[in-house]
Amino acid sequence: MATRRPNGASSIYLGKDGDWHGRVTVGIKDDGSPDRRHVQRKTEAEVIAAVRKLERDRDAGAVRRAGQRWTVESWLMHWIENIAVPPAISDYTHDGYRRDIKVHLVPCVGKHRLERLQPEHLEKLYAAMQKEKGRSAGTAHHVHRTIRAALNEAVRRKYLTSNPATQAKAPNVQEIEVEPYDVDEVKRLLKVAGERRNSARWAIALALGLRQGEALGLKWSHLDLETGTLRVRRSRLRPKFAHGCDGTCGRQKAGDCPQRIQVNPDTKDTKSRAGRRVVGLPPQLVALLEKHREEQNAERVAAGEAWKDEGWVFAKPNGTALAPATDYHEWKRLLKAAGVRDGRLHDARHTASTVLLILGVPERTVMSIMGWSSTAMAARYQHVTDPIRRAVAQQVDGLLWADQDDDKKADGEGK
Repeated sequence: MATRRPNGASSIYLGKDGDWHGRVTVGIKDDGSPDRRHVQRKTEAEVIAAVRKLERDRDAGAVRRAGQRWTVESWLMHWIENIAVPPAISDYTHDGYRRDIKVHLVPCVGKHRLERLQPEHLEKLYAAMQKEKGRSAGTAHHVHRTIRAALNEAVRRKYLTSNPATQAKAPNVQEIEVEPYDVDEVKRLLKVAGERRNSARWAIALALGLRQGEALGLKWSHLDLETGTLRVRRSRLRPKFAHGCDGTCGRQKAGDCPQRIQVNPDTKDTKSRAGRRVVGLPPQLVALLEKHREEQNAERVAAGEAWKDEGWVFAKPNGTALAPATDYHEWKRLLKAAGVRDGRLHDARHTASTVLLILGVPERTVMSIMGWSSTAMAARYQHVTDPIRRAVAQQVDGLLWADQDDDKKADGEGK
């Protein structure tokens, strides 16, 4: 007497169409009904192999989820509008993701079915961006990171069984070799900065390595000049604008609109736990900040009713916040006035971390001062400069050849 097959068991049968068919239960659909997948092959052996593979994928949790049939475009737009959104990520990260999606990913690979996207499709996109569109390897690599993050979420939700972006060869980005300013250059910069407005701003950058946003986000309430400490808590953001004219001004960029509206906050919390830190101030820097406070008090008196008491350490002559763009251009003017080679504002941070290396400050202390959460950051920010190389050479010389020098002296005395 034949026994009934258990519920959910796989079935294989010859169809009326002459092909072999298999059905495998891989789970439950959203409505509670069994999720049975169908495979069709020309021979019984082929369909048996396909059924067994589907069973193995089911048991390994590697079966794509039933439901909406996503295209790359529809998934990316769903991801950027509903999943990868602030406050889960920063506004600037969100803007970068959205730009990559709209400018590069959707036009080039958006029509593919999500589960049919291949690593080769992405590699061709990266190559075309650089060869045909003249984009940098860094831009192509940013696009790679965006699609990888989006597809990782699709894998996590079982819309994909694997992420083709992790299998694609990422664009090769050559890291820019940073040459930090040496001690003599730093001294020249500080000397010239002392003759300019907000001079303590550049001492903060070169001595402590604060990021631009961290320095511009400082308020007097974050400083204790009596104990010589500074608390990093918030970071000033670059402003983002929207048209306030309903698009009638004719300006392409919202920032150029006469009625522009700022759509992001002025500041945000420092980006990591390691970034929220307390830093000790060198005595000379305390003196510079005390002098800076006196100068700002004089500006407050001169401005009168026009003064806006917002509490910023580095502010405009009327007390309002200093714009990041203004700060950047002042840095460039300072370099030129000091006769120091041109460089990025962020190079001041590399310089500060390298000074700590020269001084032999322990790694954990350096991490605390710089606001790093990983020791790997030291390799990116601390640079072996010529003075360090010379000092090491002298140490090696003393270790390996000191005895020979002593022998020579002894021989000379014996003669």
